[in-house]
Amino acid sequence: QVQLVESGGGLVQAGGSLRLSCAASGRTFSRYAMAWFRQAPGKEREFVAAIAWIGSSSLYADSVKGRFTISRDNAKNTVYLQMNSLKPEDTAIYYCAATSGDSSWWYNKNAYPYWGQGTQVTVSS
Repeated sequence: QVQLVESGGGLVQAGGSLRLSCAASGRTFSRYAMAWFRQAPGKEREFVAAIAWIGSSSLYADSVKGRFTISRDNAKNTVYLQMNSLKPEDTAIYYCAATSGDSSWWYNKNAYPYWGQGTQVTVSS
């Protein structure tokens, strides 16, 4: 089992920045690819970004490419999502997730057996 706890959400004005953190415990953190998903009210949970369990290979949704950066610190069992140039449409609950699956499935929420409880991000216009 892997336990995930997100933090760092909050209220920010459009154009501002936030950094989300996800602390992992349980099974060896470094063996899992990590991802961020988000879910806005009335919408499906959607992929935001993912990062490989080792190295720097990453994947981003087109909607956040160039604005968001995912990173990880395996020594601290933590993954981060730096969010810059935030827009009102980025408002959502952001979830951290872990998978041992292949990178071809990183965008698919069904590939992730482990999830955090989510952290709210609200961007005001």
